[in-house]
Amino acid sequence: MKTQKIILAAFLMLFVVVKITAQESKYFTTDGVAEFFSEAPLENIEARNEKVQSIIDLSKGDVVISIPINGFVFEKSLMQEHFNENYMESEKFPKAEFQGIFTSATPIKASRNGTYEVEVKGNLTIHGVSKPLTTKGIIKVDKNTLIATTTFFVKVADHKIEIPRIAFKNIAEEVKVTVEMKYLPFKS
Repeated sequence: MKTQKIILAAFLMLFVVVKITAQESKYFTTDGVAEFFSEAPLENIEARNEKVQSIIDLSKGDVVISIPINGFVFEKSLMQEHFNENYMESEKFPKAEFQGIFTSATPIKASRNGTYEVEVKGNLTIHGVSKPLTTKGIIKVDKNTLIATTTFFVKVADHKIEIPRIAFKNIAEEVKVTVEMKYLPFKS
């Protein structure tokens, strides 16, 4: 009888440790930042979005990022209106998403402060069109907080974003995207 109680107690402790460890491997943000820059002959276009949501599961190596399209803020309100209504059709396609996995050989240890070079491979969905994307970035671990940064390029035509012929000199065919997120431990 005493042996059964010890085994049961050990099993319960193991269950609790596994559950806590699983929760500690997940990190999230609701205020990440995404910026894009389009260099074109007539005018450069820049926008910033501070409403990026993301979750990382370090134990599985998964990452999911969700960017509300209408969260991009432009210097000129007319640009913002054209971006949402004419190009991105943000009512029809309200968000861009990335779902991927870390393909780096070195595992990220949230318990050890340091800087990790990472590579992420997955699918980027913009304007309802998914395309494979592989990008490199940095994750800095500081006191159980993760700060992730990456830069990559998106070809507008790959996501069937139509640029009217009259505006082709205003918008680059390829847009530079920079993402920075500060992740905190996920608590369910």
